[in-house]
Amino acid sequence: MQSTTQASAFEQLQLKYLQRLAEQYPTIDKAAVEIINLQAILNLPKGTEHFITDIHGEYEAFSHVLKNGSGSVKKKIDEVFGHTLTHADKKSLATLIYYPQEKMDIVKKTERHMRDWYKIVLYRLITLCKTLSSKYTRAKVRAAMPQDYAFVMEELITEKPEILDKEAYYETIIDTIIQTDRAESFIVAMSELIQRLAVEHLHILGDIYDRGPAPHKIMDKLLQYHSLDIQWGNHDIVWMGAAAGQLACIATVIRNSARYCNLDILEDGYGINLLPLATFAMAVYQDDPCSQFKLSGNPKTSSTAETALHMKMHKAIAIMQFKLEGQLMKKHPSFEMEDRRLLHLIDYKAGTIEYEGKTLSLLDTHFPTIDPEDPYTLTPEEQLVMERLQSAFLHCEKLQRHVKLLLHHGSLYKVCNGNLLYHGCVPIEEDGTFRKVNIYGNEYSGKALYDCLESYVRKAFLEVDPIEQEKGRDILWYIWTAKNSPLYGKDKMTTFERYFLAEPETHQERKNAYYRFLNDETVMNRILAEFGLGTDSHIVNGHVPVLQIAGESPVKCGGKVMIIDGGFSKVYQEKTGIAGYTLIYHSYGMMLVAHEPFTSTEEAIQKETDIHTDRISVMAASRRLQVRDTDRGREIQERIDELMQLLQAYRSGTLQQEQSFFDNK
Repeated sequence: MQSTTQASAFEQLQLKYLQRLAEQYPTIDKAAVEIINLQAILNLPKGTEHFITDIHGEYEAFSHVLKNGSGSVKKKIDEVFGHTLTHADKKSLATLIYYPQEKMDIVKKTERHMRDWYKIVLYRLITLCKTLSSKYTRAKVRAAMPQDYAFVMEELITEKPEILDKEAYYETIIDTIIQTDRAESFIVAMSELIQRLAVEHLHILGDIYDRGPAPHKIMDKLLQYHSLDIQWGNHDIVWMGAAAGQLACIATVIRNSARYCNLDILEDGYGINLLPLATFAMAVYQDDPCSQFKLSGNPKTSSTAETALHMKMHKAIAIMQFKLEGQLMKKHPSFEMEDRRLLHLIDYKAGTIEYEGKTLSLLDTHFPTIDPEDPYTLTPEEQLVMERLQSAFLHCEKLQRHVKLLLHHGSLYKVCNGNLLYHGCVPIEEDGTFRKVNIYGNEYSGKALYDCLESYVRKAFLEVDPIEQEKGRDILWYIWTAKNSPLYGKDKMTTFERYFLAEPETHQERKNAYYRFLNDETVMNRILAEFGLGTDSHIVNGHVPVLQIAGESPVKCGGKVMIIDGGFSKVYQEKTGIAGYTLIYHSYGMMLVAHEPFTSTEEAIQKETDIHTDRISVMAASRRLQVRDTDRGREIQERIDELMQLLQAYRSGTLQQEQSFFDNK
């Protein structure tokens, strides 16, 4: 009896759903046409996915890789034009597509017959665009076009079988574009359309921020990108924490910026006033050379005095960070980070610290703001500085807009088209089992750990309960630095040790066992299964640079795992030997791309130099993949199945079609 009742309830629910569907497709004709349209989409080639990670503020290199689609544009030029264009002409066309206006400005200085040049270029762009657009529906291509030129572009790239003299038709349109002085703006629009069609979707696997000079420009560019998702990295998370007003995160962001000579990101890029910190640092550390707080990379400061000021600011904010972190560790015992509270272990008179059973000398013993009896409490002056900085971060409209993008398009992990994407690792014990991690009194592991942490990240910005919101803000700092954080994945972050201890062994940060199991198929399959994927799927992640220079391969576990952080950041390139990896997944399979260092945008335009890339085939498809082979294809197939049920309901009389006025005549 119960099973009959349940079946009846299910049928009622199914009927109710079909009634809702009938509101969209009220007749057999409309439902049938939609089925035909959706079936056609399933047979299109799979769109190109572009995977990038660990950009670390390197805007120019990132922008170039985005424009060339990790070589996708150049590859398509080769396919379309083959031997009909010289190598030089292909390079010139590629540069034009990447930097259309800049390239045309150069050409105009030497080209005597610009009208002829415009015509040749327009024909080439149209030919290339025709091929690229063949992978998409007309509606999708039309949506990608700039509104002002959409009609003309569609005319040029769409075959018109009803027109007998096609050459004359197209030539008339192109001549009119040139005669009305629209050639340059049309070439720019066509080039941007080609860039969009070359890559259907962008995946960024974390760490947009820190080290490099322009993460804010990267975020501005991503705000305009047509289709993307972001898997947060620990450097993104700490900036999100700063935007949420979490004090330890604010101190960390400023310290990182000071260390890498990037305070102008905060002051000029985001308009955050650092004068309170500068004034405080000059007053407190006026006679302190702060020699342990040298600036990394290439200082942009214009004078010795300015460099000295930045070093004082560097030390001032570092000391505040250590205090604030110590407060958090005491506040949340479940974080299991008591061993990282170090300020109370210092003998301030002797200039030593009791560190893991040893008495070690400190490299810097000047601590004017630390009370040995109460080392983790901010002085009133420090408290005032942090309050003013907190207000600046909370009220920075541009930063808040960027963080909204991270929240809307971002997550801790993503499952997409048979690939599991995350930034760091899945915490694992030495025996290969998932580590159980305590989050506010409850234990989580594997996927559940990711889901729990992500829920708290969103609470930091969306929760109305102030206690839960505060937990969310504090968890942002935890994800940045804790040993059990899946985005950090090391036993400790030795920031204090690198400033104050000379012994190299104290600087070591031991990676989670995950990294020792990367070639263990049993463990990697266990991770895939945990996230609902089969053994033929892939794991893609970044975070730890692959040392190609030492012979390390980014491809692990027979192609099942790909670590695609190869050193986008210039700071890492001497260690890695390259300038980053990207991954391309198109209808013919997966291709890992290794990039040589990017020199400059100016050189790329002037000398038509592209980033040199080496391609490694990771997975060659046995047949050309179609939309039906993707997650979107499965969703479309489900919709087709539902519409077929709707057709059956109309035909069986279960539902009645909507009748028009003329049906009754």
